[in-house]
Amino acid sequence: MKKVLITGITGQDGSYLAELLLNKGYKVYGLTRRTSTQNFARIDHLIHNPNLELISGDLIDQHSITFAIKDIQPDEVYNLAAQSFVQTSWEQPVLTGEFTALGVVRVLEAVRLAAPQAKFYQASSSEMFGKVTEVPQKESTAFYPRSPYGVAKIYGHWITVNYRESFNMFAVSGILFNHESPRRGLEFVTRKIANGVARVKLDKQQTIELGNLESKRDWGYAKDYVEAMWLMLQQDKPEDFVIATGVTHSVKEFLQLACQIAGIDNWEAVYQHNPKYDRPAEVDLLIGDSTKAKEKLGWQPKTTFEELVKLMVEAELELESKQTA
Repeated sequence: MKKVLITGITGQDGSYLAELLLNKGYKVYGLTRRTSTQNFARIDHLIHNPNLELISGDLIDQHSITFAIKDIQPDEVYNLAAQSFVQTSWEQPVLTGEFTALGVVRVLEAVRLAAPQAKFYQASSSEMFGKVTEVPQKESTAFYPRSPYGVAKIYGHWITVNYRESFNMFAVSGILFNHESPRRGLEFVTRKIANGVARVKLDKQQTIELGNLESKRDWGYAKDYVEAMWLMLQQDKPEDFVIATGVTHSVKEFLQLACQIAGIDNWEAVYQHNPKYDRPAEVDLLIGDSTKAKEKLGWQPKTTFEELVKLMVEAELELESKQTA
């Protein structure tokens, strides 16, 4: 039985990846931070699986990561833990750097010292492209980050390349474009829209406060994207890959479609602009070219933008209809 360690297992991607690997017969270990209140909502349905084990550790504490990897001796390590909300990275830039940048080198160093045979996956991000230098963005596109989060992700990306080349480690980065699901955090714009639209439809609120509607993103389904992560670690040679749909949509389009799915006729009556949600430096257009992933991994997205929005809105309608206002 193959063993795997997932940091960030309680997050959106971590929960879907854990599901995928358990179904493939892995013994899954999840690194979780010890806090006064544990949020296991995304993995509640997996908790009693005998092949899942949660262990305590923290990306800020080098020893906890090293000891965990030494004990487990994993075949694969997926580093998905990070401070992953772009807006928060301006409010907490130092914390973002600690988790999203230096956290990566701590995990890499633990693997190098305690389980050098393990294959390592780093969750890179399309936010590294920021103020894009070419359209669409591919593996060779220059980075131009527009947030402390994007800057921190670049450190994580390049330190992974550095460890691969310096220590001959099987270490790869997946440059994933925006990927969403009903398990997305409420602070993210897609979930915020889906939830807001459901609440408006059920007369729990009147409007949805949002920032810039013109930003364009390449949105895919998180469940499809974790499969690409796994495929990257099944290759003979470690390489980095862009994972994207190759189709871009604006925040406005997401809102319009969400309203349509919920049966709300006038989307403009629902939208209320709030400047506090505008970023200090905006990323205007992200669209990925995942040709390399299609050719070398045999991966391509299975879920369309329309199917994704429908999935999220229907999940929120079901969730909100069960809850009181």
